[in-house]
Amino acid sequence: MSQFQSANFFAKITLSIFALSFLHPVGSAQVQQNPAASNSALPSPDDTARFLAGIPLPKNSALAVLATDPAWQDHSAFFEKAFAQLNLRQLQKLHAWEQNYIPEATRPLPVAFYMFSGPDFLYVDQFFPKSSVYVLCGKESMGPPPDPLRITNLAGALHNLEDAMSSSLRFSFFITKDMKVDLQSQELNGTLPILYVFLARANKSITDVTLGSLNGNGTFQEGKAGGIPGVRINYVDNYSGTAQTLFYFTTDISDGGIASDPGFLRFCDHFGVGCSFLKSSSYLLFEEGFARIRNFILDHSNTIVQDDAGIPLAYLNREKWNIRLFGNYIGPIEIFKQHYQPKLRELYEQSNPPPLEFNFGYRWNYKESNLIVAQRN
Repeated sequence: MSQFQSANFFAKITLSIFALSFLHPVGSAQVQQNPAASNSALPSPDDTARFLAGIPLPKNSALAVLATDPAWQDHSAFFEKAFAQLNLRQLQKLHAWEQNYIPEATRPLPVAFYMFSGPDFLYVDQFFPKSSVYVLCGKESMGPPPDPLRITNLAGALHNLEDAMSSSLRFSFFITKDMKVDLQSQELNGTLPILYVFLARANKSITDVTLGSLNGNGTFQEGKAGGIPGVRINYVDNYSGTAQTLFYFTTDISDGGIASDPGFLRFCDHFGVGCSFLKSSSYLLFEEGFARIRNFILDHSNTIVQDDAGIPLAYLNREKWNIRLFGNYIGPIEIFKQHYQPKLRELYEQSNPPPLEFNFGYRWNYKESNLIVAQRN
């Protein structure tokens, strides 16, 4: 796994972008004119990511003057404490578990697909840290690249970002309906600020951010609008020195959405077979209206890491897939109770799986969490 510094740990797992809700509102703050707004030196994406993540900046950064603001200093202290707590409660235990049970996931991979992810980069990086490419998607819009120099209410924007991530700190998933409100109501709009925070807190250095779109053939067109909007973020993992790429697209991956614009699936197909990660995806892959993306995952994955809200056990043919279970399956939370899987419960009872010591998915209590690893035979 990528080795996070204790101050740079943060957990964030998205509830489905199509179903539940995401972020929490923030109290109002007194509006102040940003004294650095007229600074002509544009901050780099990496400096912006560090600033939003509450990480100290180089003295020659265009954002260094903002780091003297008490609002930023409070923000930095908030994230430092939150990440350190998350490291102790969650991520150190996750690393130990992975080394014991799926060490192969930490080897180099060509691509990691994370459907229904929203901006949850953190956990796919934790489970598959050495993928060359990560492909994430959600219905949340990206928004423009964040520019702290143009924020007029710095305290309000930073508090909003903290609140937007608070549910992931407590429960390991986002609450989407609140996120939609928060990400549109402040000056840090869209999912890009959250992706920036995750990258910085994972000790990555962003080298380039390119907005663009996918055409119908699945080609990423730099700087072009129309088609499926997306972003390509190139970065370097500071621990290994490895260059990696993250793509995020705002798109509908239901059967109807793919039929109307197949560009995203064609883009993914270019990468061939890799691994897939599914978490807190609102049991959408249980529905007939998501057969195409479910089949894509099955056809393009050698390893699938998921909770019970991912691909139903009935679609994981035991002649093709080796299934390993972890934790405890007590069924979906109340809102998804119709997706209870008796066969999965039976398999859990028969296999006496190892326990989990970190929470995963909708069950915030780790003693009630389940994790499924499917590997192609």
